[in-house]
Amino acid sequence: MIKSNIAAQLYTLRDFTQTAEALHSTFQKVSAIGYQAVQVSSIGPIDPQLVKEYADESGLAICATHVSWDRLKNDLENLAAEHKLWNCKYIGLGALPEEYRTSLEGYRTFAREISAIARTLQDKYDLQFVYHNHNFEFERFDGITGMDVLLNETDPSVSFELDLYWVQAGGAHPIDWIRKVDGRMQVVHLKDMAIIDRTQVFAEIGEGNMNYPEIINGCRETGVEWYVVEQDVCRRDPFESLEISLRYLGGLL
Repeated sequence: MIKSNIAAQLYTLRDFTQTAEALHSTFQKVSAIGYQAVQVSSIGPIDPQLVKEYADESGLAICATHVSWDRLKNDLENLAAEHKLWNCKYIGLGALPEEYRTSLEGYRTFAREISAIARTLQDKYDLQFVYHNHNFEFERFDGITGMDVLLNETDPSVSFELDLYWVQAGGAHPIDWIRKVDGRMQVVHLKDMAIIDRTQVFAEIGEGNMNYPEIINGCRETGVEWYVVEQDVCRRDPFESLEISLRYLGGLL
């Protein structure tokens, strides 16, 4: 991990990215905090060329995205062109579509469908698909978890973007899963988990109970390229939350 490979996930700032003007301001604030890259997610209907111009102006690389399942299925050529414009290699899906979540066969069907899409992205466009988990993938069906199905039954062209908070929330061990996806994870999502009033909450990195020195070492050892800071819900200004997390990660460089 180096500072230039730590990115801010725009989902954290989704209330400040819905218009071109707001996105422009947000990019400038993210850059002023000290980030040099962002993951584009949950922004408004903004011209991709403007997104590129604003990112360049603010000195921000676009390292990855989250896009809709519908676009992955039905608009792959335009999606690929946008990522080429942004010099962004990693196309992410932020969550398993609901229709696949309730059965073992659902997970297996998704594994087949996403494998075909990922192979096309890799072979035709030289782009990499990455899958972002939540906690529900760790539900067991006939003794195995949905996440194990996704790992074991997808084509190697499918990479993972482990969200380590959600791995922990699913009852699994983040380090174990970092090892399991060794060689298939170029982008990782970092956030912390705290207990407040006996309730599990999202926290800035270093403000919770997850073992981040061990986590970062595991990511280094398995070749993670991009370390993306995300916080689904912030108990303070989200820009301040991103700054706190970046400051903590800077101490682990």
